[in-house]
Amino acid sequence: MLKIRLSMGGVRKRPVYKIVIADSRYPRDGKFIEKIGSYNPLLPKDKKERIKVEAERVKYWMSKGAQPTLRVSRILGEAQIMPMPKPGNNPQKAVPKKERKKEGEESKEAPKAEAKKEEPKKEEPKAEANKEEPKAEAKKEEPKAEAKKEEPKKEEPKA
Repeated sequence: MLKIRLSMGGVRKRPVYKIVIADSRYPRDGKFIEKIGSYNPLLPKDKKERIKVEAERVKYWMSKGAQPTLRVSRILGEAQIMPMPKPGNNPQKAVPKKERKKEGEESKEAPKAEAKKEEPKKEEPKAEANKEEPKAEAKKEEPKAEAKKEEPKKEEPKA
C-alpha cells in the first residue's frame, strides 16, 4: 500500500522532514518512490518556507490510491491542499499519568458493580429460553431414536 509520509533528515536537535511517497512496508527513512515536498518544524508557522509541497503531485498520487498519514494530512490541511482531519479526542491527556492510573482502577471497579446489577436481568430471559430448549431437545432426540432403530436393521442384513 502506498503512503504519503514523512521521512526524517537533518541533524540531532534540528529535524527536517521530506514528504515522500513510499510503500508502507519500507522503513521510515528508507527507500521511497518520489519526494513531493519538505517540512521544517523549527520555522515559525507564518513562514512560507515551513511547508513546501507540490500540490499537483499530491493529487496525482492520491488518485493512484496513496493514503496520507495523520501527520501529513494535517500538514496538507495547513497548506490548504486537502481538508483538515478531525482533531482527536483525548480528555485524559492533561491529567498526570499517576492520577490516570488511579482513575483507571476506580473506573474498572465501577463497571464490575454495574455488571453485577445487570446479571439478574439477564438470567430472567435465560429462564424463558430454558423452557423452550427442552422442547427443542425432545425434537432432536426423536430423530436420533429413529436413526438408532434404522441402524440395527442395516446390521441384520449384513449378518
